Amino acid sequence: MSALNAINRATGGAPEPPAASGTLLEIREVSKRFGARDVLKGISLEIAAGEFLTLLGESGSGKTTLLRLIAGFEQLSAGEIRMRGERLDPLPPYRRRVNTVFQQYALFPHLSVEENVAYGLRVKKAPAREIAERVGEALRMVKMSDYAAARPAKLSGGQQQRVALARALINRPELLLLDEPLSALDANLRRQMQSELKALQREVGITFLFVTHDQEEAMALSDRIALLRDGAIEQVASPRAIYASPATAYTAQFIGQTNLLRAEVRDGAATCGPICFRAAGVPDGPATFSLRPESIRLAEDVQPGPPPIRFQGTIRQQIYGGSTELLEVDCGEKLRLRVRISARGPMGGTHEFAFSQGDVIRVRE
Repeated sequence: MSALNAINRATGGAPEPPAASGTLLEIREVSKRFGARDVLKGISLEIAAGEFLTLLGESGSGKTTLLRLIAGFEQLSAGEIRMRGERLDPLPPYRRRVNTVFQQYALFPHLSVEENVAYGLRVKKAPAREIAERVGEALRMVKMSDYAAARPAKLSGGQQQRVALARALINRPELLLLDEPLSALDANLRRQMQSELKALQREVGITFLFVTHDQEEAMALSDRIALLRDGAIEQVASPRAIYASPATAYTAQFIGQTNLLRAEVRDGAATCGPICFRAAGVPDGPATFSLRPESIRLAEDVQPGPPPIRFQGTIRQQIYGGSTELLEVDCGEKLRLRVRISARGPMGGTHEFAFSQGDVIRVRE
């Protein structure tokens, strides 16, 4: 039995319908203009029922604006938004089966945890018994039952975040919007809450649309990532796919670290400084390739298999990172590459490095 079914059963409500499949939310050619500035430029995106999708992008990319359009806090300039096939964008916020958890949790300081969570149901004049049952279940879901009588000022940042989640979940939304809700937490608590948030989403089965500028957070939490750039979608894919197969140079640089090899292609061979590798099917002329630092190895560590691409380079900088080291390698001809290898102590001088043909991914500029 899901947590939402438990709430309904306890309050005598209808059982939760079976988990929905297919598309929950459709964003069709959505644009938003503030004055003369186009903040969103023809965004189209589908979100599946039960999916954890992250809108990722740097400040000003339009991700929070898109969230506010879905919630109903802003009006579209063009396009439409549909939920289960029905138009969502003409509805006022209170008629949308959507709830939002903001970066600032906006808890009422004069109310207890229990009263904060119950607030929405009290406004709707739900029966007292139903409110008590649903509040109790929501607090159990987020592991805050022991703090029901506490005031927000007595809670840690992580605990306040759990209360904000409980307050949103108690309204049984079909879609939960989260606008950088972990950004105010310290690093250790943030990692802990990432794990808890993902587990909670799986438990309650609600679709989560999560906004962040932190690519590591997006990789850890998401079923899919929609990367926004300057008001447009750059790429949508699973974390593994967007990392392993970036479509553009921007994606490759934003998601993790990479080396961009701006090469010249002639007769199926790409040349970038002193490095040459196959580029089958790539037209002659300039082309850009992504090569992740961890894909480059010391030649002495290369395992048996297809012959790798080899090159020499001089170590100019070494950054210790615990189990790994990041090297900055001067390859000559104005080419410098970042190389990530297993930690092995201080290094210097010139070494031979290697990478596999399959490690170079062509990207669009």
